[in-house]
Amino acid sequence: MEIQETVNKVRKHHAICIPFPAQGHLNPMFKLAKILHQRGFHITFVNSEYNHRRLLKSRGPNSLDGLPSFQFKTIPDGLPFSDADSTQDVPSLCDSTTKNCLSPFRELVTKINNDPDVPQVSCIVSDGIMSFTLEVARALGIPDVFFWTNGAAGVMAYWHYRHLVEKGYTPLKDLSFLTNGYMDTVIDWIPSLEGIRLRDLPSFIRTTDPNDIMLNFAITQVEKIRLPSALILNTFYELEPEVMDAFPTIFSTKVYSIGPLHLIEDQLPNNVLKSWGSSLWKEEEGCIEWLDSKEPNSVVYVNFGSVTVCTPDQLVEFAWGLAKTKRNFLWIIRPDLVRGDAAILPPEFILETKDRSLLAGWCPQEDVLKHPSVGGFLTHCGWNSTFESISAGVPMLCWPFFAEQQTNCWYCCNRLGIAMEIDNNVKSEEVEKLVNELMVGEKGQEMKKKATRLKKLAEEAIIAPTGSSYKNLEDLINNVLISGPAI
Repeated sequence: MEIQETVNKVRKHHAICIPFPAQGHLNPMFKLAKILHQRGFHITFVNSEYNHRRLLKSRGPNSLDGLPSFQFKTIPDGLPFSDADSTQDVPSLCDSTTKNCLSPFRELVTKINNDPDVPQVSCIVSDGIMSFTLEVARALGIPDVFFWTNGAAGVMAYWHYRHLVEKGYTPLKDLSFLTNGYMDTVIDWIPSLEGIRLRDLPSFIRTTDPNDIMLNFAITQVEKIRLPSALILNTFYELEPEVMDAFPTIFSTKVYSIGPLHLIEDQLPNNVLKSWGSSLWKEEEGCIEWLDSKEPNSVVYVNFGSVTVCTPDQLVEFAWGLAKTKRNFLWIIRPDLVRGDAAILPPEFILETKDRSLLAGWCPQEDVLKHPSVGGFLTHCGWNSTFESISAGVPMLCWPFFAEQQTNCWYCCNRLGIAMEIDNNVKSEEVEKLVNELMVGEKGQEMKKKATRLKKLAEEAIIAPTGSSYKNLEDLINNVLISGPAI
């Protein structure tokens, strides 16, 4: 009943949703767009032209035809044309979107507002690192909400990047500081992250260049959190309470924790909209059926996400580590997982593990993590993967690669007690030992108990009318998103 009341208030409001053009940002923004549509918003979802082509390739030629009240549009990302099936170079993409996307976005919004068949744009929900949208929102006099797709701890860590520069922690004096113990320096002055080490902070501080694109991009973008109408995070209060409580002490923008979005999406009516996906890779069939054939909690799920790359040697170390455990495993190996080379596994490994392994290029991860046969997750610790694992009650083994993955890993290991970390210089013996501990060891069983408790809290957070995320979402809609004009 309460949702229907919100729908009635919202009709004729038109939200533009624009993610940063990478898989980990696209997924949660698309879920939020579908949720807002169900609450009554007309939606225009804006992809980059590059990702639009990839979605058509992975989802089918008619997958982005849309509905009268949910339309897909595109803008160029400013990079040279490419028809590759891989994530673009992240620093180049960050630099290009900052410099090249404002003008085409403004033109798109103008064109939409000149269309008599759709409501006028009344609010913009933009990725937190696509902050150029603010200029368009201000010109129209409408709310612009930033959606940072990290967890709260990741945002808090980024917020203090400028302080790390001012205090001389970064840029590094030289590359030896990456290996001489300096990265173990404890930082005890970041609110709610006391005890975190330099190595646990988002990885862009690991540079010797004061003009490093990613270091400066992160500083510039995170400090614009002060400017939008509100900040959205895909987390829930009970998961990161100390961090959420610390935000009002450092900036005035109101922060809404409204996750887990994928659990809210699960509550949507079974219609064509719910069936739409946002995977940039074609999901291989057969993963769930294979899991169906396995015993409960017997499978290690391995997926390093959409951006992580490893060396051929690291791939082989992971392979033989998994083989030595003698356990079942589902391993997602993207075509571009190995840096500068094809992801080729030793024939002996394939032969030895063929009766207890499934190797796939991509899969429906949320369904995999919810499957009762999955007992542990070997992950890069991107926030989507981390949050989906928490929501499914699955403990983790973390091999963070870049950005705030290191911070997510630290938070899960040290604050939540649901994960262990693998050394970056991966060795098969360590993989074997930690996977076995994760699946059947005493520490692994304790992690499973804690993960199960967090799963229950995640489910409670979205329950109407008392859940913290449910109340935040309603507050966001009623007091921010529909405060702009509805025509």
